[in-house]
Formats: sequence, structure tokens, C-alpha cells
Amino acid sequence: MDYTAALDAALNRLHDEGRYRTFIDIKRTKDQFPKAIWTKPDGTEREITVWCGNDYLGMGQHPVVLAAMHEALDATGAGSGGTRNISGTTVYHNQLEAEIADLHGKEAALVFSSAYIANDATLSTLRVLFPGLIIYSDALNHASMIEGVRRGGGLKRVFRHNDVAHLRELIAADDPAAPKLIAFESIYSMDGDFGPIKEICDLAEEVGALTYLDEVHAVGMYGPRGAGVAERDGQMHRVDIINATLGKAFGVFGGYIAASAKMVDAIRSYAPGFIFTTSLPPAVAAGAAASIAFLKTAEGQKLRDSQQLHARILKMRLRGLGLPIIDNGSHIVPVHVGNPTHCKMLSDMLLDQFGVYVQPINFPTVPRGTERLRFTPSPVHDAPQIDAVVKAMDALWRHCALNRAEASA
Repeated sequence: MDYTAALDAALNRLHDEGRYRTFIDIKRTKDQFPKAIWTKPDGTEREITVWCGNDYLGMGQHPVVLAAMHEALDATGAGSGGTRNISGTTVYHNQLEAEIADLHGKEAALVFSSAYIANDATLSTLRVLFPGLIIYSDALNHASMIEGVRRGGGLKRVFRHNDVAHLRELIAADDPAAPKLIAFESIYSMDGDFGPIKEICDLAEEVGALTYLDEVHAVGMYGPRGAGVAERDGQMHRVDIINATLGKAFGVFGGYIAASAKMVDAIRSYAPGFIFTTSLPPAVAAGAAASIAFLKTAEGQKLRDSQQLHARILKMRLRGLGLPIIDNGSHIVPVHVGNPTHCKMLSDMLLDQFGVYVQPINFPTVPRGTERLRFTPSPVHDAPQIDAVVKAMDALWRHCALNRAEASA
């Protein structure tokens, strides 16, 4: 086999379809976020404003987080030195898991190297713990959930997105005595819509199923202490396993699950993705714990309120321009483009001409024909920056519309 030719063909397919992914080289500067420095391909630099980051609340540069990380770094050094089973558990890891368990009102929590690994490892391991387990998965679940369900083997059912009636039909067709688990998300990050947590919990209780909720894009952002949409909706105690990240609203790195002590103990004891992975650096664990603790407070609520306000303002102004906003009421602001080449072109023009960095979202992250720009306003995006991005979108959208009209004439 000509391996080089095969690699060329695979990469050329992405270029031909307009969805080859380009990494933008940016340098975040302390106390300056969302501003950053973009290093262009020619080596020159330009100041830009980041509009597509997942550090939703700016906690990645918050003094409370940085102070905790400095303290732990000076006290312990860089890495943890091992897996959690072999010398890699420190007081910082235990404090972090205690903060997470308290946040979600659960008996215990378990920290992984990412929320992707937490989903993959947990969902696949549940097949081992509950032989014959049938997993019912929302059609728009994240790739990490899909991989965990697939890799664990066994029966799976995919229900139409947020369609509880369809979920009920699928469950009714299966053996009532079989163990069951319903896996879904609280916020689906590409459209910014909410999962029907109460309705799914009602159905789960009716049929004796476990519930597995991914709150990755909601923790820190919703609820009186930032525990997520389930907390906001008063449903947190009804969810058996909660998965989330430390790398988005909490601004640091890593992922976790929170559940009963027995469930956590079983996953800890059986999941290869946990057992054979070096634990988080103590400084990272310390920073994440400090971020969670801060966002539980009234000061954290101020950040949430400010972020929601900026999201509403951006949606209102873009909608006022006639742009196709996907608005499902969350903090995420997607603008539908519908073509991978046009989406990449808009992204490049925003960066080159206006210093606005928003990454194109193409297949396979979203279905073909639904390509979009995904804006994530934060509390630290100020009024002039919001004004600048609105004016940039106005100019480029009209420019692209004229070009499309001329091309079709």
C-alpha cells in the first residue's frame, strides 16, 4: 500500500469539502482576556478578540484560581508523579473531589484527565457493572458519550433529540427486567438548547432506569451555586450520574463524574480510563477546586448574570441585523451559515479584517448543511468589543450576500 498517497487522499478530501481544520496560533495574556495575540503564518503578530473560547466566565485568569495554582505549584512541583492508584493522589485531588461532590449534592466524585475520558470510561464501564445493560442515548449526544456507549458493547438505542415520547417507545419495546440507563445532556453546545431533564427523570423512575447527565456546558453557568441546569431546575437529586468538565466555565482542566459513593467506588475500581492514567497535576487540581468554590458564591452569581446579559445583548443585536441566529435561551450564540466553505471564509475574514476570532463549526461536529459560527460571550467581553463584533458581522454578512447574489445572477 502507498501509505503517503492514502494520507494525501484523506487530507485532500477535507480540503475539497471545505472543512480542513486550521489551528490559529494565539497567545493569551494574563489579565487581558478576551484579548489575545495572534501569530500569523508569516510570523507577524496582531491583537485580536477571542469570541469562540469555552472559558465562559473568564475564570482561567481569575486571581483566586491563579493564587491557588501558584501555592500548589510551589508546594508540590509540576506533576503528580503517578496514577491515582500509585502515588498520584494528593490532598489537592481529595479537596477537588470533595468540592465537586458538594457542588452537585452527591456522596462522591471522581476526577479524570478530561470530560471526554470521563464519559468514555464511565459509560463503557457501566456495561461491566450491569451485565445486559441497555443504554438509551440522545441522537445529539457528544462524541465522547457515543464512543463510551459504543466501546462498551451491548445493546444501545438512539432516541430522537429531546423526544421523550420516542424514548418511551424504545423502552417499551425492550425487556422490562433488563437494566437500563438513559444518557443525555443538559445543554447541547452546538444549538444551545436544553435537555428535558425533569421529563426524562420522570420516565426513568417509572421504568426503573438509571440517568446519566452530561452538564459539561452548564456547570458554573446555571443554578444558584453553578452546579448546572439540573440544579437550576430542582432536578439534581434525581440524576444518578452527572458528568462535567473543569475546562470550560471553571477555566482550568480535567473532567469528572459525581454520583453515589458506591457508584463512584465501582467506576474507580473498574474503569481502565481512570486506573491507567496519570492523575491531574496538583496545581491544576488546586486551581479547579478554587474555581468551583468561588463560583458557588454570590460573586460567582454576578459573573453568571453578567455573562447571560452579554449573551442576550449579542443575540438581540445580531438578530436585529437579520442574521439567522439559533436562539434556544442558553448562553451560546450560534449563527447559521449552512456551507462549510462560506463558514470558513467568514471566519477568516473576521480574523484578517476585524481581529475577531470565531472558529467555523463544520461536519462532523455538526450535521452537513448546518455549518455555523459559534459565539461565546463572557462577562469580560465589554460593550465596545460587542459593538465591534456586531459591526464586523454586519459588514461581512452583507458583503457575502451580495457576492452570492452576483454569482447566482
